[in-house]
Amino acid sequence: MTETDWGMVAQNWLDRLAACSEPGAGVTRLPFTPEHRAALAVLRELMEAAGLAVHLDAAGTLIGRRDGPADAPALLLGSHQDSVREGGAYDGIMGVVLAVLALMKLRQDGVSLPFATEVLAFADEEGVRFPTALMGPRALAGTFDMAALELSDRDGISLRNAMQDFGLNPDALPDLKRDPSHCLGWIECHLEQGPVLEQAQQALGVVSGICGIERHSVTLTGSAAHAGTVPMALRRDALAGAAELVLAVEGVARRADGVLATVGSIHTRPNVVNAVPGDVSLTVEIRAPHDDSRATTRAQIEQKAQMIAADRNLALNMRRSYAQAATPCDTEMTLALTGAVRAGGGTGMTLASGATHDTSAMADLCPVGMIFTACRGGVSHHPDEYVTPDVMAQAVAALASALAQPGFAR
Repeated sequence: MTETDWGMVAQNWLDRLAACSEPGAGVTRLPFTPEHRAALAVLRELMEAAGLAVHLDAAGTLIGRRDGPADAPALLLGSHQDSVREGGAYDGIMGVVLAVLALMKLRQDGVSLPFATEVLAFADEEGVRFPTALMGPRALAGTFDMAALELSDRDGISLRNAMQDFGLNPDALPDLKRDPSHCLGWIECHLEQGPVLEQAQQALGVVSGICGIERHSVTLTGSAAHAGTVPMALRRDALAGAAELVLAVEGVARRADGVLATVGSIHTRPNVVNAVPGDVSLTVEIRAPHDDSRATTRAQIEQKAQMIAADRNLALNMRRSYAQAATPCDTEMTLALTGAVRAGGGTGMTLASGATHDTSAMADLCPVGMIFTACRGGVSHHPDEYVTPDVMAQAVAALASALAQPGFAR
């Protein structure tokens, strides 16, 4: 099989997997559903075609393994099989397919690795069906909270019951915890979900780390008043203050290297055409590849919010509602992946991931690395999501090249 053929092979498998979906636009494949079961059957066929020994673990993770020398640690690869509602055919599942094809290519090329390999297709990364996510990798890392089994979907079905109906034993999840000394590392290939690689005319990029995230609930309180009777100079307009804060958040982030800050939700009261808004609530989300830069950005935004509130005679309440630390990728694995991308003709550009991936949970178990593929228009979580066969072929080649590098299994 030629280098370019691997991309078409990947596309054929992804077309089959895209059919494992609820009716409607795009791909809707939620965990522990008939669509999930159908996708597992296709993935099992692919893994067995690559000569892997396949089994389903207690978390619903499909694992294809190729043994290495006796007592050798395993390199883990893969991603997730689930999608958002009316999502695309590549997010997550492409990383499983390309990892299997990379092992298939190494076998075709007669390459024997000095370590075992496992390809993992996790059940639930998106957190769409249940208000929890990353169960598969967290179980392997020993960080899964068993209380999450009692959380329910919108039909009132608990995660525990859904897993049992799927033929799994959720009480066995703690037994999945891996010994870190037996895990060489983890590599995930994922579409970028953004436009950076396409704009740089690069098929592949290497991820330097996954951004840390924090979210804040902000309330500005002024005084509601009649829009026709209160002079402008005497108003305590909470929405005007919020508008100033939105621009301040944008300005702070633009001046910071690699930081993303977003006001994604805003509600005003009384929210009528002829009243000065007396109360506004909004959200501020900050993402950054380094926790110190995220903390600096937060401090600057807090200072701006306090100044705006003081200048406009508004009461301010700003409360952090969520925080997740940044996940740096392993230096040696990043160098190996960068070298492999360059060997295939790319520049080996590095970029941070603003989105969370299975990699963020696997980092609690072992060293991690990621490759991003360019995607058309930077579109993801949408039926128009698309990665070209040529880009996928380059990803297969880069994965295979990285694994075959002398000294990779340090």
